[in-house]
Amino acid sequence: MKTISIINLKGGVAKTLTADNMAHVLAVFHNKRVLLVDNDKQGNTSKAFGVHSYDEKSLSDVLTARRLDVREVIKKTRFENIDVLPANMTLIRANMEVLMDTTRPQQTRLRAALDPVAGQYDFCIIDNAPDINISTINALVASDDVMVPITIDDFAIDGLAELKEQIDNTREDLNPQLRFCGCFVTQYDRANEADTQGEEFLKTLEYPVFDTHIRKTPKMKPSTFERLPIILYSPRCGASADYKALVEEWLRT
Repeated sequence: MKTISIINLKGGVAKTLTADNMAHVLAVFHNKRVLLVDNDKQGNTSKAFGVHSYDEKSLSDVLTARRLDVREVIKKTRFENIDVLPANMTLIRANMEVLMDTTRPQQTRLRAALDPVAGQYDFCIIDNAPDINISTINALVASDDVMVPITIDDFAIDGLAELKEQIDNTREDLNPQLRFCGCFVTQYDRANEADTQGEEFLKTLEYPVFDTHIRKTPKMKPSTFERLPIILYSPRCGASADYKALVEEWLRT
């Protein structure tokens, strides 16, 4: 099972949309078995796939409970080949509990929990909160790859240096195989001069940038209300083609 973290310390850059749509592309167009890990207290991935709940176990229990079988927490979805490890607001408490519990390792709990199901999935995609906390560190420790969605605006690279430092520290101390694959642009408008100029600016930075951009589309917001991946909601829109292209570009890296 290859694991990828989608992360940015900035909010509103389409982290969850990217994780969910990449999972759908891998499942449908590549016939891969995908586990989505919702690592954000808002639980938007869990909501998108209809598994959000406070009555059943979630990622919080995976991080805090001893000897919990993660298979008790993973939920099937209505989409073939896509399962979700859900999250909710109890993740706030769980982060605090993990930090207070010094009786066992703190940073490797997610990786250890996922090991028993690694043979059941081809890919694991972790949708991370816009934060560096103990659960996001757990995600980096459990991951093989990291991808960072960004929007082109005045604050496009805010937090990237800090995030890259955390990735480097995790690689050095806890996960030598961790790879920063690079950034990719979301909500891209090729008719907007600021976006085209910003694209050139990104090329001057030290961070690798994917060739594929996810185009801005009015279809994206209603797709979230319908709880549908963009390719099902609007298969002909630019973003649908772009997410397919992004997955293919990532698989080639």
